[in-house]
Amino acid sequence: MATLRTDPTCLAGRRVLICRPEPEASRLARQFQAAGAETHVFPLVEREPLPETPERRTTILSLDEFSHVIAVSPYAARLLLEELDTWWPQLPAGLNWYGVGAGTAKALAEYGLRPRKPEEGWTSEALLKLPSLAHFNGERVLVARGEEGRELTLRTLEARGARVTAMPLYRRFCPDYTAAQVSRALDQFAPDAVIALSGETLNNLIALSANCSHNLYDRPVIVPARRIADQARAAGFNAPCIPGSLADNDIVAAVAEQLAGRDGGSGKAK
Repeated sequence: MATLRTDPTCLAGRRVLICRPEPEASRLARQFQAAGAETHVFPLVEREPLPETPERRTTILSLDEFSHVIAVSPYAARLLLEELDTWWPQLPAGLNWYGVGAGTAKALAEYGLRPRKPEEGWTSEALLKLPSLAHFNGERVLVARGEEGRELTLRTLEARGARVTAMPLYRRFCPDYTAAQVSRALDQFAPDAVIALSGETLNNLIALSANCSHNLYDRPVIVPARRIADQARAAGFNAPCIPGSLADNDIVAAVAEQLAGRDGGSGKAK
């Protein structure tokens, strides 16, 4: 997909509802505004760090016993690195670091690490294709993640012979919006496109919009992966779209392409 970088008017007059957490939502909103769009930031997932537990401290202090460390999101990577700063002034040598996608890998790289990431894609499935995660002989793998999440990575690595420790660092929850706030975002704002970059975000959107008179189902909804696109279609959305990457500029490009296609009479999602 072509990356949008310079056209400041390609989304003029368009309204985009951004449902991702902060601060990513406001950062993405600025990118859309630079392309001429009107935005409404309406996070449908919030995150908060979990309090430290004795078990988590023990895991952190035994970091040198692990061979591989995986962060499932940029937020997980940042929280993990904050804890490591406290307990490991100098990180153990020989660790293999991984980010599920480019954004997560970037968060690790900014700390001075050299993480591996999928050549293509930004999902657990893509990460698990890496040759260095294909076979294990009892090596320990640490997975920094949220309190709840997909078990695919853990189950697959265990089946491949790894000893996997999941380390929950944060919890996710849906903000407690009033009926007026929901109506303002979905009915009054009347978005031309919706950004929902996780299955949990999409589920919360579906639940909150059940009693609204919106017409979102015919609008492009930007989702992160085919699995979530299938979930969106099953819920009644007719135009789920997967961007070229989850970089802000590629998300903007995906919306511009979808809306331009509709203007041209195709109305067809990728």
